[in-house]
This record gives sequence, structure tokens and C-alpha cells, in this order.
Amino acid sequence: QVQLVESGGGLVQAGGSLRLSCAASGSIFSINRMGWYRQVPGKQRELVAAFTSGGSTNYADSVKGRFTISRDNAENTVYLQMNYLAPEDTAVYYCYLISDLRVYWGQGTQVTVSS
Repeated sequence: QVQLVESGGGLVQAGGSLRLSCAASGSIFSINRMGWYRQVPGKQRELVAAFTSGGSTNYADSVKGRFTISRDNAENTVYLQMNYLAPEDTAVYYCYLISDLRVYWGQGTQVTVSS
């Protein structure tokens, strides 16, 4: 079983920054993908940023140039540095991990950006 624990969400003013963390633990044999989605009530969950199995990164167009995903392989931890936050970034952010064809999700962390 794999557990994902997120931290770092909160309330910030527009233009501010937050850093999210996601630590994975448990029976992890290989990580194919790891990253972040976000969801606004009434809308589908959307990909924000992720590492692929080859080590490259994917970003949603809406966050390119503002968000940066990074990781600590030794700690199975992924980070999301979010700069120049805007009210439309307000959402619940979920960490996810794909390992051995299974998808695991964190519990979500709320990010609220006030105008």
C-alpha cells in the first residue's frame, strides 16, 4: 500500500507564492509518474504538473512560467512551487503517483488565492 501526504496549502493574496509538498511512503517499487492535479467544485480534475517516467516534466498551459515541479528521489517527495498566484488558481490540489499500473492519490490540500 502506498500513502501520499500533502502539505503546504493555505490562503495567499494574488501575486503571492506557496510551496506544496507530497511525500510518498509504503510499498513503492517504481514510480512511473508523480505530480499534481487540481480540482474546483463542479469541474473536472485537471493536471497541473507532473514528472513522467523518463524524468521530463509536463505543465498545464495556465501555469507555465509560474509553477515549478521538483522532486527528491531519495525521499520519494515531490514539490510544487507556485509563484504569481492568481484567484483562478484557487482549488484543491491533489498529489498523485502511478506505480506498477496503480494510481494513488493524496487527500488534497486547499489553495485559496484572494484578489
